[in-house]
Amino acid sequence: MKRILHPLLWIFAPVLVAVFVWAVYLGSVAGVLVPGKRPVILYCAQDQVFAEPLLAEFTRTTGIRVRPVFDSEAVKTVGLANRLVAEKKSPRADVWWSNEELRTRQLAARGVFGTNRIGAGETAWIAFGARHRCLVWRPGQPPPGGPPASLVELTNTRWQGRVSLAFPLFGTTATHLLALRSQWGGETWNRWCTALAANKPFLEEGNSQVTARVARGEAWVGLTDSDDLAAARREGLDLAELPVHGDLLNIPNTVALVRPAGPDASARRLVDFLAGDAVRARLVEAGALDPAVRDDGPSGPPDWARVLANLDVGTGELEGIFRR
Repeated sequence: MKRILHPLLWIFAPVLVAVFVWAVYLGSVAGVLVPGKRPVILYCAQDQVFAEPLLAEFTRTTGIRVRPVFDSEAVKTVGLANRLVAEKKSPRADVWWSNEELRTRQLAARGVFGTNRIGAGETAWIAFGARHRCLVWRPGQPPPGGPPASLVELTNTRWQGRVSLAFPLFGTTATHLLALRSQWGGETWNRWCTALAANKPFLEEGNSQVTARVARGEAWVGLTDSDDLAAARREGLDLAELPVHGDLLNIPNTVALVRPAGPDASARRLVDFLAGDAVRARLVEAGALDPAVRDDGPSGPPDWARVLANLDVGTGELEGIFRR
């Protein structure tokens, strides 16, 4: 037996050594064998298609692994935000990355970020870049009577069954409508939402479905996000943004530390990376952010304190009005 094993080991020893060395190298790059480089747990409400290449780049350049937890298109942001609230006493996430603002403000107000501070202003979270809410249509086939000049017009009878929007309990549609409530006042807003629901709009699973339905001509206009419009146009769909300047909304990305992290900690390095100019430029190039932050109209930014104070009431009203 010894005479058989000896030559076999002699033959395969170089291969085994090479495999071991390669495994050590890969482990070092991935942060497995580097002390203090445990995976950073990231709760991520940014679209997976945009986030994954950036996270892979971060790992390649730093050796720090990131374990992202994504949410579904239908309940994006709300689902992960609720999870963070539920885990507040024993957080699992290190970092929170969202592509909208309301839920981050809600989490901060509920103490989910604790006493963690990031950014020059010593705030619990920071915002960077922006996309915006927009009303889209097919300019090559305008609706009879022309396009609407405002969101208020969408309750007119000529738009019955011809408007598309994502189900307004989640994501940026919920944020947008709740911001409108703080702007218009609860009574006016409630009447508008009720009239819009009575007009039987298409309630979609997400904003990308809005652009698809408008492109097919089943809806004449759609309320969606600028990144979804950009993606649809890259696919060759004949869609454009309507010049509605009021009652829309800028939507920045936000990032926050969920668990305490020192100046050189992996989680803080990820936060700095995500909020940096290079990532912002990459997101603009990918169509996930606007090239420049727009003026969101004469109404200005929402009164976020008022939005948060009435969040549960407004959400309950939305659920009652748009229940499917």
